[in-house]
Amino acid sequence: MSKEFPITPAGSGPFWVCVGLAFLMLGLTGLMVYLAVGTQRTRVEVSPAGLRIRGDLYGRLVPRHALRLEVAMPVDLKERRDLRPVLRTNGTGLPGYASGWFRLRNREKALVFLTEPTSVLYVPTTLGYSVLLSLENPEEVLAALRGG
Repeated sequence: MSKEFPITPAGSGPFWVCVGLAFLMLGLTGLMVYLAVGTQRTRVEVSPAGLRIRGDLYGRLVPRHALRLEVAMPVDLKERRDLRPVLRTNGTGLPGYASGWFRLRNREKALVFLTEPTSVLYVPTTLGYSVLLSLENPEEVLAALRGG
């Protein structure tokens, strides 16, 4: 014949650790869903105020007066290796999608929204960073920024 004896119940600590981890995992899941949706919905808007990037965690308005449009240009990052992002300092790096703050090969700081490396608009600013955007038609966006 056997007898069962309960162990002394744990305090509330393990319960609260599990609850905290569950909320952390829920928050991370929400962030990942937001990032996944952002990879499909990021848009660029040209207005008199400047260049607005929407739909991504790192989106923002870059004021028109800060854009150095005289040196902005469409680039192919396969050819312009000096403008390739090489170090992510605060951003998202997924296969086929990069957004956020990066250092370029030329050591320049850049706000990056890249999906396709061969059709990119490079826009330096007076704010200490440049903007790199994958666009279906970078020449058209540059013309809109220049007022054409």
